[in-house]
Amino acid sequence: MGLLLSRIQSALQSFYGTEARILLLGLDAAGKTTLLYKLKLNDTVTTIPTISFNVEKIQHINNVSFIIWEVAGQGLIRGLWRHHHPNTDGLVFMVDSADCTRFEEAKSELEVVLEAKDLQDVPVLLLANKQDLPGAWPPLEVAEKMGLRKLRGHQWHVQGCCAVNGDGIPEAMWKLSEMVKVHRKAQGK
Repeated sequence: MGLLLSRIQSALQSFYGTEARILLLGLDAAGKTTLLYKLKLNDTVTTIPTISFNVEKIQHINNVSFIIWEVAGQGLIRGLWRHHHPNTDGLVFMVDSADCTRFEEAKSELEVVLEAKDLQDVPVLLLANKQDLPGAWPPLEVAEKMGLRKLRGHQWHVQGCCAVNGDGIPEAMWKLSEMVKVHRKAQGK
């Protein structure tokens, strides 16, 4: 009976699509809230620093709906990130690629997040945001600074983007949807 129900659920998901829980993290001022509302509203909104978290459902991208949990990135609040780890299907980590003075801090925080038991094998999308600004580092160099080439056990992708005008966002979300599908299939979901 369990096998039958599992097959029915799988068939329905392929018809209606998959719903994935995505965790959106990064240091403060990286552009997370701007990204979230660019995805939700396809508009650039004036934002203020997030105090706790925002949650939005983003409709189908490559037959996957995302429930995105954007969590504040201020120093003291980062300790609360771990409370958002359970049941995560994908991690989006956003970096301000024009502020190389914070790369080491961002790398350190990403390493802590990826060591969490709840996030084992979860696919990682690194967004090198603010590519429109002078002095922005290229995405592959940001990935190198963040130590992604040494990352084991996680499928990952780096994408340059500009959350304000949307450059690179569709490609990034498409890639995330592909990685989430592979991850969920490997988990038997």
